[in-house]
Amino acid sequence: MKQIILTLMTLSCLTASAQFGAPRQNPKVPSVVADVEDFKPASSNQEGKQYPMVNSQRMVRARISAPEATFVGLDIAGKIYEMTKDENGVWTGTSAPQDEGFHYYQLNIDGASVPDPGSLYYYGASRWGSGIEIPSADQDFWQVKNVPQGSMSEVFYYSSYTEKMRRCHVYLPNEYFTNPTKKFPVLYLQHGMGENEYGWAEQGHTAQIMDNLIAEGKAVPCIIVMDNGLNTRRPGEQGGFGGFGGGQRPQGQRPQGAPGQGGPRRGGFGGFSEGFKNVLFNDIIPMVEKNYRVIADPQHRAYAGLSMGGMQAREITLANPEKFAYVGSFSSGAWNVEQVKGSEGFAKNVKLLFMSGGGKENMGCVEAAKNIKEQLGMNAVGYESPETAHEWHTWRRSLYQFAQLMFK
Repeated sequence: MKQIILTLMTLSCLTASAQFGAPRQNPKVPSVVADVEDFKPASSNQEGKQYPMVNSQRMVRARISAPEATFVGLDIAGKIYEMTKDENGVWTGTSAPQDEGFHYYQLNIDGASVPDPGSLYYYGASRWGSGIEIPSADQDFWQVKNVPQGSMSEVFYYSSYTEKMRRCHVYLPNEYFTNPTKKFPVLYLQHGMGENEYGWAEQGHTAQIMDNLIAEGKAVPCIIVMDNGLNTRRPGEQGGFGGFGGGQRPQGQRPQGAPGQGGPRRGGFGGFSEGFKNVLFNDIIPMVEKNYRVIADPQHRAYAGLSMGGMQAREITLANPEKFAYVGSFSSGAWNVEQVKGSEGFAKNVKLLFMSGGGKENMGCVEAAKNIKEQLGMNAVGYESPETAHEWHTWRRSLYQFAQLMFK
């Protein structure tokens, strides 16, 4: 447990500095001059909006009209790039090259952090705000293609544990509709801290990844359930995690439960999975197995998560090794032999343990999986996402790899 707590605190430090640090960690720097003026509107823009833009060097250029402002900055990846105002009161600024993949960002206008009106809005860092897609060489695997399409739905259900209605997202493969007698395995897939059930559906492009893999014959058609791993308080219960999310947080905010803030009621960092475990076992799994055509046994049940969600996956599956046969942990630290050995039945019951991280995170998942496989004889697989950090492209790639190994 001590190691799990320390690992989560380490991840907290990583996420705190990733993109939206506190003001002292978010220095103001001059706007960058681009070497290549081939900027194009980002694919994550609102329809018809030209800005923000991205060029072939992966630099971001933002523009906004704010005639009365005295300072405007582009706040991305832990830095605020000072923008310049023209005679019409329009501010323009350009960032340094960014890692490929998805990034939360914001604009700073006279000290106020605000969304960019040109961007689509995403829930991350504990608020709805701007996000931008930096093109990547391998982005084809999550694009919408002319293949049989599954569905992604918002589903509301009553939770006996929290005593209120909850919402999850449910992905159904195309074959769920074309083969009405077939039953399917289920993956329970969780987000990071400060994110919610929209993360995998929107930023993660789960439906597109699965539709494409299934069409290519690389993945077993399955149902995927994406719920909220933070909103699990019972009536009258105080505290809990509000914090920063999956890699980024708003400027100046600290996560509840961080060192020095007292922490949530359920045991600080070490107890952060307890509430979701109860919702998962008491409400989510029974709801899914009642309302959908699923193969309702542990051999056809998988559980994976990113960052905080991966930490929850580790705590929950190690304590309940009879519940899931496939386990995935993305950017949540490397598992070790002692942890697996300490869970009676885990190595025997779990058919696949998959762990991953971004190449810039240096988590050592490949070596850790090798050690578990060699010393315990279980099917453990490690994956490292090339040239990415604690961010959504790491997790899209992780799902892409994990999905090809599940239920086989």
